[in-house]
Formats: sequence, structure tokens, C-alpha cells
Amino acid sequence: MGEYLLEVCVDSVESAVEAEKGGADRLELCANLVIGGTTPEPALFEKVRELTKLKVHVLIRPRYGDFLYTEHEFEIILRSVELYRRMGAEGVVVGCLLPDGSLDTERMKRLRQTAGSMDMTLHRAFDMCRDAYEALEQAKGLGINTILTSGQRETCLEGKDLIAGLVRESQGAVEIMAGGGVDADIVGRMISATCARCYHMSGKTILSSAMAFRRAEVSMGVPGLGEYQLYRTDMDKVRAAKRMLETYCK
Repeated sequence: MGEYLLEVCVDSVESAVEAEKGGADRLELCANLVIGGTTPEPALFEKVRELTKLKVHVLIRPRYGDFLYTEHEFEIILRSVELYRRMGAEGVVVGCLLPDGSLDTERMKRLRQTAGSMDMTLHRAFDMCRDAYEALEQAKGLGINTILTSGQRETCLEGKDLIAGLVRESQGAVEIMAGGGVDADIVGRMISATCARCYHMSGKTILSSAMAFRRAEVSMGVPGLGEYQLYRTDMDKVRAAKRMLETYCK
């Protein structure tokens, strides 16, 4: 089948180290993965650089929620792209939409220019687009390297038919990276169903905080999320997915 790639999304140094041990080919670095990810602190990027040797693509997302940004938010996105270009990131992961659900090509063009020689991934804003194939053609014209997608469904397995169509239509001009519910079993099923070569996973496991004293009456986070739960990448889950890719992609 040829070359493949396993990208692991991490929001901590600990997860980055575990992802590398598990055989990840690349990291997507973010903060707050539990809410879908936001732009990470530069200090996190620097520490991950110190402790791993993997290529790093940085998620640029100033807030939780949709991908229709104000002028102030877009200025922050531009500055973040420039910052991580200067810091030496191999790529950035971005996406902007218009109110009608189409890709904001003007803003994406400015981001592509600001990114310079860095790789650029169109993140799952793509999954919120009104017309996936229109967005694919626009991504080609913009010089976007990769589209991360669950096939506009909750998981990539549910969206496998669209992903298969995108792989065919992209003709290699844009890499189609399947994400959303990815594990070793899903990788095997998706390769057979879609011929996608690139996969995105967090491989997360939930750990209990080491806090002995816990005040149950107060929540400092999002209601409904465990105050004393830590989400970390599981090296074994990454390794299992990598082995599955190696089995199919020789």
C-alpha cells in the first residue's frame, strides 16, 4: 500500500513522551484536548521539543466552539501561526468557516501565506462544512497538505464512505487523514474500507489524580467532567495502532 502515517494528538509532555514510545510518527500538539483542543502554550511546545524527537504540528484554535471567528480572534490565530513558525514547528493545524458553512478561503489563504514553508492541516472544521467535496477542491487550491476528517460523522468508521470518496477525489494532492474514534481495530477496518494511509488518534486513557484531599462541592472546570481525572496518551494503544498500520502498509 505504500507509506503511512500515525499522528497522535497530545496536550501534555507526559502524553507526548508516551506517544513517541508507542511509535507515533508525528504529534499534533494542543491544550485542553478534553474540549476538542485549543492552542497550546509556547512553553509546552518547548518542553515537548526537549523530550521528544518527533515532528510537531501545532493546533491553532483560540477557543472552544465553532469555527466562525471575530476579527480579534482571527488576528490571534495569525499571530499564533507566525509564532510557531518562528519557533520551528513543522506544521500548523487550522480552519476557518463562513456563516453559510463554507470554507473561509480568504482567511485560509492568509494563514497559508503566514505559515510559509510549514505544513498545513485543515482540521475538523472540515467536518462542519456544508459541502465536503467543495471544501476539498478549495483545500487543493490553497496548498493545504492534509485534511483531518471523521467523514462528517461522529466517528471515522461511521464516516468511512465519505472518507473513501475523499481519498479517491484527492488523487494524492491533499492527504486525507482519518480521525475520530481511532484505535488499532478501527485502523484495520478503515484501511480496508477507505484506502486511507494516514490516521489521527489520541490513544487516551483516564487516570485518577494523585490529590488526596478533594472538595466535592466545588468544580473548577466544565460541569460534568471529572475534576480529578487526567487524560493521558496510552503508549500501548498507540503501539497497537502502529502495528496494525505496519501489517497493512508494507
